[in-house]
Amino acid sequence: MRINWGTGIVIAFGCFITFILYLVINMMTDKEYHHDMVVDDYYKKELTLQSDINKEENALKLDKNVTWSHTDNGILIQFPNAMNVSEISGTVSLYRPSNKTLDFDLPITLSNHTLLIPKDKLVNGRWDLTIDWKNNDTSYLYKKSLVY
Repeated sequence: MRINWGTGIVIAFGCFITFILYLVINMMTDKEYHHDMVVDDYYKKELTLQSDINKEENALKLDKNVTWSHTDNGILIQFPNAMNVSEISGTVSLYRPSNKTLDFDLPITLSNHTLLIPKDKLVNGRWDLTIDWKNNDTSYLYKKSLVY
């Protein structure tokens, strides 16, 4: 039996479609690849975007903004000295883009305008640092990508 060119094209398309479906199914079901969203409540987070922009603008208006440094003990976050330590409250969030299970939040508890994130909570690599804090009814936001 001879296969004409029309039948050959149909067989080629069928093989191609089967190959693509195999790749898609393999990628979607393989546990090695994580297909998580950046944020679980993506649409809810989108509603607070203007508030975050306003907080970042407030932080940029400060004479001295939050700074961070890499130390032997972990990451040391320095808050502005002009602010009263007892009036600063908020959270520090560390987001690991490559592994959602390593993400964590810390409440801001300062000693002498500094906060230490211990190195035992950190894994070497890229982290997204977000500091959302409030002082005297003014909210501030600091975001930075860093490599530990």
